[in-house]
Amino acid sequence: MFLYHQLVARAADRPVRVCLIGAGKFGSMFLSQVPTTPGLEVTVIADLRVDAAKAACRAVGWDGQHVAATHYTDDARTALARDDVDVVIEATGHPSAGVAHARAAFAAGKHVVMVNVEADVLAGVALAREARAAGVVYSMAYGDQPALVAEMVEWARCCGFTVAAAGKGTKHMLHFHQSTPDTVWTHYNMTDEAARKAGMNPKMFNSFVDGTKSGIEMAAIANACDLGVPSDGLLFPASGAHDLAHVLRPKALGGVLEREGITEVVTSMEPDGRAVMNDLRWGVYVVVKAPNDYAAACFRQYGMPTDSTGQFAAMYRPFHMIGLELNMSVLLAGIEGKATGSSRAFTGDAVACAKRDLAAGETLDGEGGYCVWGKLIPAERSLREGALPIGLAQDVTLTRPLKAGEIVGWSDVALKDGDATVAYRRAMEDAERPQLAA
Repeated sequence: MFLYHQLVARAADRPVRVCLIGAGKFGSMFLSQVPTTPGLEVTVIADLRVDAAKAACRAVGWDGQHVAATHYTDDARTALARDDVDVVIEATGHPSAGVAHARAAFAAGKHVVMVNVEADVLAGVALAREARAAGVVYSMAYGDQPALVAEMVEWARCCGFTVAAAGKGTKHMLHFHQSTPDTVWTHYNMTDEAARKAGMNPKMFNSFVDGTKSGIEMAAIANACDLGVPSDGLLFPASGAHDLAHVLRPKALGGVLEREGITEVVTSMEPDGRAVMNDLRWGVYVVVKAPNDYAAACFRQYGMPTDSTGQFAAMYRPFHMIGLELNMSVLLAGIEGKATGSSRAFTGDAVACAKRDLAAGETLDGEGGYCVWGKLIPAERSLREGALPIGLAQDVTLTRPLKAGEIVGWSDVALKDGDATVAYRRAMEDAERPQLAA
């Protein structure tokens, strides 16, 4: 509370100074808010395309003075270590780069806001541990679904409710798992030409379609909120906002959940392709369980959308505003030393699953590509089966054939010698294995 007042008080002589790594869509949305936020300065922007980063600043409305006052570079390591940086925003979307940048920032004594959910799910528990040891903040990105859901889960638990389910909405049907960059634009009702002119990356957008991004985001939520995940992947049940409490309750009561306390994604499409009424495609939710009959009665009295028993009720937010809300994470880290959510335990994992029959010798092309999609499974299962994280399924060669639907294992690919990200993830697995096996 009163964060804005602290910000204004600091504006004259102690602004929160930011290094942004990656000036893509998320980064650009953040940049659009900087000129109207007193006490917030972007001192340096690191992007592999320096000219594109400057163009992004102008495109979001920065005037010449703001553009000129910011340093631009393609050297992220040097940028994040500068003396005039308090908070580093990692928004590259590249898992290995995200891990490397976060670790370098911790070593330099900088707080990190990890927009890069791929990196967080790949190694977030280890990164959070390293940040604590360095005395800095490692935070989820407010405005993206995981941080918003974590906030709702925190609200529910602090109010004395049990969390039955938490997650987000999306547009999905089960056959979307086979979507590729060649078919992705049909799901957005766009032509290839229109997407190309708009500068839209087909692999990135396909990650949203084929279910990978949902698996990654639900793993991030589970790991931050001590929630479980489905045993064999997200179900993507169809549900409108009005029906969340009915659908997202245990199977024994007529819902779809294996048990209480797990993450799930609801789809805005019925199985026959019709649109779901009052869908939550752009929103987030939490389904809570009343601790007693009195609280359940209050649900009804105050208009909460409940299930038929009256014990389960849903709170939801119909929209999330991505980078337009990122200031909350940056300012809480920079001013109060707090995170808007952070990995606490290795509970869920997003692993590579074959989209089609794959032959030995094929090179996997990672998230949103032609070969694999990211399936959410419990971390315990991932370690027991030796599953390959989706974040490491890029530019690695298969050593044996796989059938469509098979999970790719560490032993199924030829990894590059000396890969620092692989070593970091393997060390995290070794550290977490005894706890998960207990």
